[in-house]
Amino acid sequence: MKSKIVVFAGIVVIALMTACGGSGKKEAKGKFAPPTKAKPMTYEEAVADWKNQKGLGPIKSITLGEFDPELAKKGEEIYKLKCTACHNPDNDKIGPAPHGILERRTPEWIMNMILNPEEMAKNDPIARGLLMKYNTVMANQGLTEEDARAVLEYFRTLEE
Repeated sequence: MKSKIVVFAGIVVIALMTACGGSGKKEAKGKFAPPTKAKPMTYEEAVADWKNQKGLGPIKSITLGEFDPELAKKGEEIYKLKCTACHNPDNDKIGPAPHGILERRTPEWIMNMILNPEEMAKNDPIARGLLMKYNTVMANQGLTEEDARAVLEYFRTLEE
């Protein structure tokens, strides 16, 4: 009997919480205002502003610092194992060549693309443009942030 009362009280509390909650902002006339969203950036706008594009994912800021040859070697091994089916270091393949990528993309964008390719393809204007060009979404290889950072360090060797 006591457990039935507790269950009933819980249902009543949940019903009251959902019935009393509000959603949306009201305008002065008492109507609900439509949600406001900024106009999405086009591929061309994003590419022109690439130095400010961080991408979507866990990497918000990164400072590269001094080149780390051991980390680059680890990144090259990961790249050869996980990426060469679709990417050639110097020439476009199924996906773009990473040669010179740090002259076209920020480190944050690169790491977010490695770590979060599905959301990037859906919501990042540069990644959407690449999807249109290559007609494929980059496969999520399940890399850790440490692995993605190593691959990024390897990409630094491709700048020379």
